[in-house]
Amino acid sequence: MRDDQRRQRLVDANPWWRAASAGEDPTAWTAHQRILRSRAEYDLGYRPGILDDVRTGPVTDLLAVLTGPRRIGKSVALLDTAAALCARPDLEPRQVVYLPCDGMNAQDVRRSLVLAREMTRAIDFDQPKPRVWLLDEIGGVSGWTTTLKLARDTTEFGDDTVIATGSRWAAGEDVDGNLLAGRAGTTSGRRTRLLLPMTFRDFLITSRRKTPALDTVHVSDLQSPSVARVLDAVAFDVDAYDLAWQDYLTCGGFPRAVAEHTRNGAVSENYLGDLRSWLRTDVDPEGPQDSVPRLLSEVAERATSPLNIANVAEELGHSRGITERRLNRLASSHAALWCPRRDGERIVVGAQSKLYLTDPLLASLPSRLRSGLPTPDMTRLTEMTIGVAMARAIDDLEEGRWVSGDTIGYARTAREGEVDLGPVTVASAAGPVPTVPIECKWVDHGWKSEAKTIDGKFGRGILATKSVLDVTGAVWAVPAPLVALLLQ
Repeated sequence: MRDDQRRQRLVDANPWWRAASAGEDPTAWTAHQRILRSRAEYDLGYRPGILDDVRTGPVTDLLAVLTGPRRIGKSVALLDTAAALCARPDLEPRQVVYLPCDGMNAQDVRRSLVLAREMTRAIDFDQPKPRVWLLDEIGGVSGWTTTLKLARDTTEFGDDTVIATGSRWAAGEDVDGNLLAGRAGTTSGRRTRLLLPMTFRDFLITSRRKTPALDTVHVSDLQSPSVARVLDAVAFDVDAYDLAWQDYLTCGGFPRAVAEHTRNGAVSENYLGDLRSWLRTDVDPEGPQDSVPRLLSEVAERATSPLNIANVAEELGHSRGITERRLNRLASSHAALWCPRRDGERIVVGAQSKLYLTDPLLASLPSRLRSGLPTPDMTRLTEMTIGVAMARAIDDLEEGRWVSGDTIGYARTAREGEVDLGPVTVASAAGPVPTVPIECKWVDHGWKSEAKTIDGKFGRGILATKSVLDVTGAVWAVPAPLVALLLQ
């Protein structure tokens, strides 16, 4: 890419520069920006708050990496941030630089950092002004962390706010070593940010359900007396939560999927095709069209048990090595989450792990797009969704635990039974504390026999049920949607 091409890309991506220099409205571009215009077609008003501190706070030396699956709205979040910054009276719009990095190499990024500052140098006439850099999908550029590291160390870029996004980091990139160790700035704020599909709470609010979204509690307080009182207060409305939960397990939390389901009663095959294309690109680009649906189907069917990779490989007709690589790609693309076996805090090396899909819709994709594959089971969907909610809650408490694979884990009993989510240690205001163990059984009767495993192992805990609510014993029965709301 030549410098004139890089300049043109910057001009096209930052229409507020021209508007600001001409004294025109620096937010007028939002009405015709292609990505925002596409969002308007299915917009129900959902706005993730993951960059709220950047939109409203001071321009400082913060550097943060924003990751998450494709099709989740990272580019939209950056453009919403740009619009909010351009509307602020205390900022000059030319302090905001949006750089779409698709198709670039490291040299393109390096030169674009230089060119963008030069192209907006007029605002530094009285004194230099810090910039806010919104680097979209830079994670796929080989050498991007080294490029940003050098710029942070040797140029004015080190005093700026930088938000770098990516769905998957290019192989060999040392995000922690090159960017977050000493170069992430001195101001407070999360350095590693994870944008995932809507939580059940988001779904309830966005789809305008009348059922109240309970306040979240710390993961160590799920069995506190105050929580018991809250649950008793909504006991009359358990059926409404159950129906909303089944809807959520059907459409998942991708914003467009929620909008289509809310307006039309179902997620379109076109959008399911978009998700399949994302996963095929990230997980199995050389495979046939049905490779990803078949892989997702195997994961969803085996989600409630430790995953025997050799059996999955045999079923799919691949080698164990190829299958393991594709499963790990699912996880690195944020489409799946490993749930290892834990013995207390220790991850049991060599033990089989469970694998949870991070959004319920991914479990429905196989049967919707390829005939002959089974429809997902609500019990398995519930366990996966509660596991993901717990992992997200833990990552909210301690930044980076999701990315490092250190959130949830299942536990074995003396009789080789399993507890889906054993206790793990997390931070709290009082110091390190254990989470409440959770077992998922999507039942509406006979729950006490199901509770014997978790009671025998830990003497306490929560059984996430379909519609049973009982908070009188050492093990509580709590409907899964209420557990999800308490967690997230």
